[in-house]
Amino acid sequence: MSTTPKRPVSVLVVDDDANHADSLGEALDAFGYERTVVHSGNEGLAALGQQSFDVVLTDLRMADADGMQVLERARRAGDTEVIVITGHASVESAVEAMAAGAAHYITKPVNIAELREVLSRIVDAQNLRRRNTELEAQLDERYGFEQIVGQSAPMQKVFQTIRQVARTDVTVLVTGESGTGKELVARAIHQNSKRRAAPLVALNCAALPESLLESEIFGHEKGAFTGATQRKIGHIEHAEGGTLFLDEVGEMPLTTQVKLLRVLEQREITRLGSTSVVPVDIRVIAATNKNLIEEVAERRFREDLYFRLKVVSVELPPLRTRVSDIPLLVTRFISELAERHDTGVRGCTPDVMHILEAQEWPGNVRELRNVIEYMVVTSQNEILEPGDLPESVQMDRAAPTARGEVLNLAGRSAKDVEREHIRATLDLVDDNRSKAAKLMEIGERTLYRKIKEYGL
Repeated sequence: MSTTPKRPVSVLVVDDDANHADSLGEALDAFGYERTVVHSGNEGLAALGQQSFDVVLTDLRMADADGMQVLERARRAGDTEVIVITGHASVESAVEAMAAGAAHYITKPVNIAELREVLSRIVDAQNLRRRNTELEAQLDERYGFEQIVGQSAPMQKVFQTIRQVARTDVTVLVTGESGTGKELVARAIHQNSKRRAAPLVALNCAALPESLLESEIFGHEKGAFTGATQRKIGHIEHAEGGTLFLDEVGEMPLTTQVKLLRVLEQREITRLGSTSVVPVDIRVIAATNKNLIEEVAERRFREDLYFRLKVVSVELPPLRTRVSDIPLLVTRFISELAERHDTGVRGCTPDVMHILEAQEWPGNVRELRNVIEYMVVTSQNEILEPGDLPESVQMDRAAPTARGEVLNLAGRSAKDVEREHIRATLDLVDDNRSKAAKLMEIGERTLYRKIKEYGL
């Protein structure tokens, strides 16, 4: 183990024996630490009030404020660790210091080699804690609820549901078309749950043949089948203490469904080729783009398993029903992907946005993201233009303003404004009333009534 710190580490030395304090300071200089040396307990308390330190070395018995006071003050600073040094070693003082939060307890005269090793262990542990905190912050940034973009009414309903279920341990079924973000929802639920410190293990049930799926989920013993040359731990055991995410659960064979139902009911598994029962502690989140009620009716999915999975259901709306979220998604994707690919793209023209809003997006958010990524990577412009769009996007769906039609609505009545808004939207979608209703986020019957009312 390297004893030289990889980053500047600040150490405060507090000792009313000036010679001893200064010699410790010289040793810390040699180790490569940034050190501050003071010669009384009161000075130590004052130093702790002025700045934070990674480690404090303090004498236990001093003429004014003693080492226990310094220890108490240092521990209030958060991640500061304290090493108590004393020339009056006793079991009682050691126990008291450790109970109060001291990281280590050493006696005078200090063995410099021992001190160096103790400091190295403390700093390594601090670095590990801080790294874990940074990773958790990154996970929060990537998978927190704020990363599921949407301000439309359907998405607000989704947010409300996942906020409620995240802090519980219930089984969740996430439904929606392909590309709507089901796995992102599962990860957000896990990352905001009490199981966040344990793993989230994902398995796509449609990606494996039936002969391998059970082995991947439940594991197997050596010799369980031809080719099983050693024991394999399955996804369920890998998710111990955490969350198992079963994507495309509607593709799971009936025989496997029976065994999954046992896991949910009994909280135990049996590996293939074994008779031993292994208890498990996991949360299950499942996702599917199938209508499981229809699958149950056709006897392709077990009804008892369906109800076990569907304790809470989160239905993700397709992108075409939440058109008002497209500008938010486009802005997020441009920023994220431009940074990832190190390009200079920083936005798009209104014409591009109108064209994107007018698409059907059968591939939903995933398809939109792929289109934005194509544009960000291939465009030579800082602001994306219609010419940067891929051929797959229907470029004839330009907004009225893109054809030079500017609407001046200032001073006009609300009915006039609504009439012009409906007319412009119908122009945008070539009189496709279903699409126009979705764009305006109103019901088709409401749109028909207004078309008749305004003589459009």
